[in-house]
Amino acid sequence: MDAPLQDCTIEEQRGVVRFLWTEGVKPVEIHRRMLADYGQNTMSQRKVYEWVESFKSGRKLVTDEGRSGRPSTSHTQDHKSSRKASSPQEYRNKLNDITNALCCKGAM
Repeated sequence: MDAPLQDCTIEEQRGVVRFLWTEGVKPVEIHRRMLADYGQNTMSQRKVYEWVESFKSGRKLVTDEGRSGRPSTSHTQDHKSSRKASSPQEYRNKLNDITNALCCKGAM
């Protein structure tokens, strides 16, 4: 292959791991071959080993399994941008407003 496959999904890479593993290719060789094709977008060698172990244990799907519990919301782009928008002075002003609203003047 002349050019690495820069645009790929993680599921695609997991499918490659599963396919090559069923062909009898060792994890270290799977990772080496993927690195040649996917370049820096390749999953880590450790992840290749983890996925091979999952497939050995009987896993067939390459998609993420559902997780229980509340989904994380603190890593959304809106949240990150709103945190960056606040300067330390704006933070102090908000804290003073809250302190004053709670009738705790002079606490700060």
